[in-house]
Amino acid sequence: MTALALVAAQDLMNHSTDAQPSPSSPQQIPCANQPETSAREVNTQRQHYGVRDAACQAAAQGGGENYFSAFALLLHASPFQIAILSALPQLVGVVAQLASVKLLQYLRLPSRLLIAGGRAQAFCWLPILSLPLIAPEHGSWLLIGFAMLYFGFGHVTAPVWNSLLVDVAEADRRGAYFARRARTTALTSFLALGLAGAILTLGQRWDMSWIGFLIIFLGAAAARMGATTCQTHVSRMMPVYRPGAPHGFRHILAHAGSGDFRRFLTFSGLMHFAVMLSGPFFVIYLLRDLHWSYLQYAGWMASSISAQFLTLGPWGRIGDRYGNKALLALTASAVPFLPMGYVLSEHYAFLLIVNFCGGVIWAGLSLGLQNYVFDSLQPEERTRGVALANAMNAVGWGLGALTGSWVATLMPATVSLGSWHLTPASNLPFLFCLSGGLRLVIALSLLRTFAEPRRIASPPEGHPVWELPFLKLLMTRRPWRSLRVAP
Repeated sequence: MTALALVAAQDLMNHSTDAQPSPSSPQQIPCANQPETSAREVNTQRQHYGVRDAACQAAAQGGGENYFSAFALLLHASPFQIAILSALPQLVGVVAQLASVKLLQYLRLPSRLLIAGGRAQAFCWLPILSLPLIAPEHGSWLLIGFAMLYFGFGHVTAPVWNSLLVDVAEADRRGAYFARRARTTALTSFLALGLAGAILTLGQRWDMSWIGFLIIFLGAAAARMGATTCQTHVSRMMPVYRPGAPHGFRHILAHAGSGDFRRFLTFSGLMHFAVMLSGPFFVIYLLRDLHWSYLQYAGWMASSISAQFLTLGPWGRIGDRYGNKALLALTASAVPFLPMGYVLSEHYAFLLIVNFCGGVIWAGLSLGLQNYVFDSLQPEERTRGVALANAMNAVGWGLGALTGSWVATLMPATVSLGSWHLTPASNLPFLFCLSGGLRLVIALSLLRTFAEPRRIASPPEGHPVWELPFLKLLMTRRPWRSLRVAP
């Protein structure tokens, strides 16, 4: 998901921000001889392409990116290399996202950047899947290097794509639209995860694991090309491209949101740090320590995706009705307890339930983090503001993964309290607990430091948690509502 920091970047081409595209630009206002289409119809087409992009990106992520760590284990990667695989590509994304804002000052047309970055990212799958044949003894490090290129090309397109996408939905319906996209992402990821897991399991049984990875990675490359096509259609249907604000990252960091945006960035970056303190090591714990099959691992990931699919719509409505700050307060207060569940049991069904609950909570938290950024920035600030927020998250992501690889070596294998002893399959569950404790500290100390950026005209009565599907059904059908006490 993101990237951060480097606020000292300044505009190289501020003098060009007021320039208009040339008459030959493919994004000029339609000519009179072109078929006229109502603004509503054009906007509907943009939204449809935005949803299709979500499906393609989810297929690439669910059937490809989510198996990077599993592929690294096939190449005999160490825990430190797994942490590097999680950290360095995100840090490269910091530079890529901030640089992409500068590139737009030269390219002027977002479609050019979307096409170039998307195609380059898709072609990165070719060297990645060839690693076991090229140099198996250095496969882990080569995977890290090409993963850096892969995520770098992807992050180059992120600021301009998010800036374009946010304008296809009205402000008061933005939460519902992005929830719709996220539900499409969840459903497609669920299907891609299951299919990829089945393919890898068959390859594992036939002692041809590399062939399984070859198939799913080629599918991910094709899906990424499809996403590039959808993004290009959206960018070409937008009005004349409006460049970013005439001020640089320093101005946005100093003035956007009247201080709330800065405090939100601190909260978001530190929360990503705490999460990634343990994040890269779940795959090691499940595949190496608990000896799960690829199909079991896919089922574990799919449990989270299915929960997101069921709850993203209600989370979006909660964000629209109560505000994204309320959404963040609710979900960020619950997310610290998720990793602690891995200390309680190693049973497969129990861990599926824990990850399902994690999918419910993370669906709301991710949606709230994204939409809070959009609501905090003026339209002309969004390209740089989104890049800045993503950069902050990526720095927290990368530093958290690297710190976790070091802290994991310090965790004890057993915890004893009197005659009571706890000895899990490895020391990693204790690292998960440490991550949960740090998340709790961050949530309790920083959530109260920033306010809702969007004015909520008349927030509904009641707690927003009752808007979730299962709880809402319980509240609407509760038998005690019909009880009457005789006078």
